[in-house]
Amino acid sequence: MTIQIDVAVIIGRFQPFHQAHAGLLKQALASAPKVVVVLGSAFHARSAKNPFTWQERQAMIAATLTPDDAARVSFVAVRDYYDDTRWAQYVCRKVEEIGGSKHIALVGYFKDASSYYLQHFPQWQFITAKSMMDVDATAIRQIFFEAENMDVSLSVLAEQVALPVRQFLKAWAKLPYYAPMQKEHQQISGYKDAWKHAPYPPVFVTVDAVVVAAGHVLLVQRGGFPGNGLWAIPGGFLDQRERLLHAAIRELREETQFGLFTSSLESALVDIKVFDHPDRSSRGRTITHAHFFDLKTEGLSDVKGSDDAMHAKWVPIGDLLAMEEEFFEDHFHILDYFLKVT
Repeated sequence: MTIQIDVAVIIGRFQPFHQAHAGLLKQALASAPKVVVVLGSAFHARSAKNPFTWQERQAMIAATLTPDDAARVSFVAVRDYYDDTRWAQYVCRKVEEIGGSKHIALVGYFKDASSYYLQHFPQWQFITAKSMMDVDATAIRQIFFEAENMDVSLSVLAEQVALPVRQFLKAWAKLPYYAPMQKEHQQISGYKDAWKHAPYPPVFVTVDAVVVAAGHVLLVQRGGFPGNGLWAIPGGFLDQRERLLHAAIRELREETQFGLFTSSLESALVDIKVFDHPDRSSRGRTITHAHFFDLKTEGLSDVKGSDDAMHAKWVPIGDLLAMEEEFFEDHFHILDYFLKVT
């Protein structure tokens, strides 16, 4: 017996929305009276990998729909969390709020290892999408950010990106966001080119220092790309002959001119957590070891941005949630792990 599907779901970052995505959406519309589009990587700061906000991506997709189809489509914005179980639970809850807990189907296809998230919804029926166009959003962003003539570049994408989306991209390229994202794209491309002849894909090891005192956490504002101007946890790359804890303390001092003795910081260490999500950094596979220091003091030490940090300051922990879209990469989620911000 064929089960009537009440809600069809598609999930993606849609950076940008292209014709393979459009094929998924078309199949979802043909499968159920209601469709939910889950917009991943929401509430991020803009980056070369995630240049468009979830509102902009929603507008892109809506622009490709007829009025009748648009009336059947709902959108859900979901932050990454970098915790697969928590992420999947949130997606399920938001979809069920829209469509009820009746018969839900997930429409998708396993493109590569990055499609593993489709396996997190065993309670839903899975509909394997029909043969999709071989379209790569990464390649589209490369053409977009390396354009010397935007009209020519967008014409190259005519078969991969629908006209309303190309029109959106052309208009967006005139906004002040484009130039910083273009510069960040160039910087990351150069960074990856430097390692492309390595015998194996490199894995980088970094350290971070989450320092709390008097209801505040110590943050730095990045002074270079990627993430120029974004807030971050003090940290950086592990040197060849360093222990992890000593590296975290060194980076803390270099970026904030923090003055406590090493012995005082060592005694304030509360926890260490490894953050190793494969997509946590746009520069490549980067595994960080976040060190949580609770100084348990009533006052705040003087700090000053230095090295590659423009500024350093103590931020009230209660202000962090409102700053979510101003953080570099997954640093908001590292803070959330230790400080329970959300």
